[in-house]
Amino acid sequence: MAAETDLARLLVGLAPALDPQPFGYAVLPLDQSLPAGLVVFALLRETEGLTVIAEVDALLAAGISVEGRWARITMMVHSALDAVGLTAAMAKTLTAAGISANVLAGYHHDHLLVPWDRRHDAVAALLALASAGPA
Repeated sequence: MAAETDLARLLVGLAPALDPQPFGYAVLPLDQSLPAGLVVFALLRETEGLTVIAEVDALLAAGISVEGRWARITMMVHSALDAVGLTAAMAKTLTAAGISANVLAGYHHDHLLVPWDRRHDAVAALLALASAGPA
């Protein structure tokens, strides 16, 4: 399937999928290796350290302190990396609902990490966005 760039089609096809497990953020020193067997969702290398995003239980089992509990919502539409407006539309919708969101773009899908206790509100807001289309 080809990646989509048209905002109207991106929104109609949004199809947010909520992961059932809570995710957490952790920061490791740049010179520290990841624990063997730890399955991560995302890694971000910054000057201050390596940000690790993984399921909370996996981080805790590896002896890593976790920052918060976050829900991962994957937009099932195959968005192109150069698509314009999708992130802004989602951010505007979630801002109106008072929900913070951290966005990660994969090659095929966009992912949001939202506060665990607001996950159902976030999915409802994204479904409403998909129904309404671009403003």
